[in-house]
Amino acid sequence: MPDPVPLWRNRDFNVFWLGQALSVLGGSISLLALPLLVLDATGSLVQMGVITVISGVTGIATGTFAGYVVDRTDRRRLMVACDLARAVLLGAVPVIWLTGPRIWVLYLLTALVTALKTLFDVAYVSSVPNLVPPRDLTTANARLMGAFAVGTLAGPVAAGFITASVGADWALGVDGATFLVSAVSLRWVSFTRYGGDGAAGPATTPSRASGAGGGRMREMFVVGFRFLWAHPLLRPLTVLLTLLTFVTMGATDLLIYRIRQDLGQDAATLGYVVAVSGTGVVAAALAAGRLRRTFGFGTCWLGSVALIAVAVAGTGVSRSVPVVAVLAAVFMFGMTLGGVISMTLRQEVTPDRLLGRVTSAFWTVHNASGPVGAAVLTVLAARHGVPAVSVAAGAFCLLIVGAGLLTPLRGGGRTGAGPAVAGVSARPRQRR
Repeated sequence: MPDPVPLWRNRDFNVFWLGQALSVLGGSISLLALPLLVLDATGSLVQMGVITVISGVTGIATGTFAGYVVDRTDRRRLMVACDLARAVLLGAVPVIWLTGPRIWVLYLLTALVTALKTLFDVAYVSSVPNLVPPRDLTTANARLMGAFAVGTLAGPVAAGFITASVGADWALGVDGATFLVSAVSLRWVSFTRYGGDGAAGPATTPSRASGAGGGRMREMFVVGFRFLWAHPLLRPLTVLLTLLTFVTMGATDLLIYRIRQDLGQDAATLGYVVAVSGTGVVAAALAAGRLRRTFGFGTCWLGSVALIAVAVAGTGVSRSVPVVAVLAAVFMFGMTLGGVISMTLRQEVTPDRLLGRVTSAFWTVHNASGPVGAAVLTVLAARHGVPAVSVAAGAFCLLIVGAGLLTPLRGGGRTGAGPAVAGVSARPRQRR
C-alpha cells in the first residue's frame, strides 16, 4: 500500500475542508438571518425564543439516535442527503415569503434543519479518520476548526449585508446554495480507511448488528455511552466537559452584558471584541497539533481549562475593553484547543463502526448541561452582578482542573485502544 501523502497534498481532505468551510459560512449566515426574519415577521422577542427552544430540543432529541443512523449507513451518502435536504428547505423560504410571512414555516424549518444538521455533524466528525492517517488527525481537526472560526466571524457580516440589501429570507436562500456546493464537493471526496500504522486500506462498511441487542431502540444511545463510560480517558473527559459546558455556554452572555451594560460600550465595540476573540480560535487551530505532540492530551486539555478559568474570571473584573478583548481571545484559544484534541482522542480510540454513536452520545451528554448553566449564570449575574459570578465561574473551572488531576488525565493521556465494551471488540471489522 502507498504511504499516506502529507496533509497539504491530501486532495480528498482538502476538497472536504474547503467544501465544509463554505458550508459553515452559510450556516453562520442563517444564525443571524433566521432570528432577524422572525423579528421582522412578528416583532416578538418571545417568538425568537421559541425558535431557540425548538432548535435546542430538536438537537438533543436527534442526538440520541444520530450516531445509530451514522454507524449503519454510508456516511458520505448520508451527508450528501442532509446537504441536499437543507438546500431545498432553506431555498424554499424566499419563494414562500413572496406571498407573505408564514411563521409556522420557520418553526417547521428550524426543527427539520436542526435534525439534519445534527445527523450531518455526527457523520462529519466520524468521517475525518477515513480521510487522514492517525498522525495527521489533530492537525486535520485543527484546520477544520480554523475554517469554522473564519466562517463564524464572516457569516454574520455577510448576513447583515444580504439582509440589508434583499432581505433576511434571501439570506437563508444563500445558505441553501452553500449546502448545494457542499453536496457537490462531497461527491469528489474518496473516503479511504486508514489503519493504525497510517497505511491506506479499505473503508469499513456500515455495521448491521454491533453491540448487544443489535437494532433494539435502546442501543441507539446506550452503546455509545457505554463505550465512553468504559474508556479510562473518555469517562473522566465526558464528566469534566459536562461540568465545563455548564459554565462556558453562559460565559458569552456574561461577556456581552459586561461590555454593553457594565462598561457602557456600543455594539461596534462589542463587534471589535468578538473579532479579536476570533484570533484565539485561529491561534489554537494552528498550534493544536504541535502542543498535543509535545505535551500529550491530558496536559493540553487541563491547560485549556485553566486558560478558560483565567479568561472568564478576568473578563468579569476588568474595566479595560482592550484587556477584555485579549481575555476573550484567551477564552476562545482554550475552548478551541480543548475541542480539537478531545475530538481527536475520540477518533483515535473508538472503533470506526462505533464512532458515530460514541460522538453522538458524547455531544448529547455534555451539551445537555449548557442551557441549564446559561440560565443559572445569567440569573445569578442579574442578581449579584457579572464580576462576582464571573469570578465564581472561573473558580469552578479551576476545580475542574483539580478534579482532572485526580483522574488518568493527569498522566498526559497518551492514547491507546480502549477496552472492549459490552462484548464488542475494540478492533474494527474489515470489509466483507
